[in-house]
Amino acid sequence: MHTPTDGAEPTYPPLPATSWAVLGMLAFGEELTGNDLKKWVDWSVGFFYWSPSVSQVYGELKKLETLGLVTSHVVSEPGVRGRRLYAITPAGTDAVRSWSRGAPVEIPVLKHGVMLRLWLGHLSDPEHLKSLVRAHIENMRELRARAALHAEHSTREPAWAYPRMSLRWAVRYFDAEIELAEQMFDEIDEAAEAFAEARVVEDSGLPQPNDPGSWKTVEDIVEALHTTRS
Repeated sequence: MHTPTDGAEPTYPPLPATSWAVLGMLAFGEELTGNDLKKWVDWSVGFFYWSPSVSQVYGELKKLETLGLVTSHVVSEPGVRGRRLYAITPAGTDAVRSWSRGAPVEIPVLKHGVMLRLWLGHLSDPEHLKSLVRAHIENMRELRARAALHAEHSTREPAWAYPRMSLRWAVRYFDAEIELAEQMFDEIDEAAEAFAEARVVEDSGLPQPNDPGSWKTVEDIVEALHTTRS
C-alpha cells in the first residue's frame, strides 16, 4: 500500500495498529490507568477501529512498557487501593509520531457479520433476512446517536479537536451504513426471485450449480480486466 513521504525515512518498531492505538491515547498529555484507557477507547477509537477488553489494554501497555515506549508508577492514597498510572515516554512520542506520519495507508478490513449471513441467504428465507437487516439498522442508529453525543461533548478540550473530527466521521459512516442497509430490503426480494430459478436438492434445499467449479475462473477474468485497464 502507498506510504506517504515527506523527506525523512520513518523509524518505528514493528507493532500492530492496536499497540499504536493504545500508545496514541497516551499522546494527549495525561497519565492514565488501564481502565481509563479502556473507557477512552470506548467513546472514541471504538467507534471506528477497535473496542478491546480491559485485559487487552493492559497486555498492550505491558508490551509498550517493555519496549520503553511507556512508563508507569503506582499512586497510593490512604484507604484506597493503589492505581498504576501510565505515561508515554519521549521515545514513545517519537515512535507514534513516526508511525502516524509514515506508516503505509492500509486498505480497511471489513468484517460485516450481517452481510455474511445475507450472503448465505439461500439457507434462510427473505422475511428472516429482512429481520436481520432491521436489527442491524437499529444497532447502527444507536451507535450513531452515541457517536454524535460524544462528538458534541468533546469540545471542552482544544486538544481533542482531531478525535472530535474522527467522531463526526463516525456519525457520517453510520449514516451511510443505515442508507446501504435500507437498500437491502428490495435487493433481498430481487435475490429471492432470482434464486427461485436455481435447481435445488429436495431433501437439503442446497443448490445444484449449472456449471460446477465455474467460480474458479472469476479471479482470472477480474485479473485480466485489471491488467487491461492498468
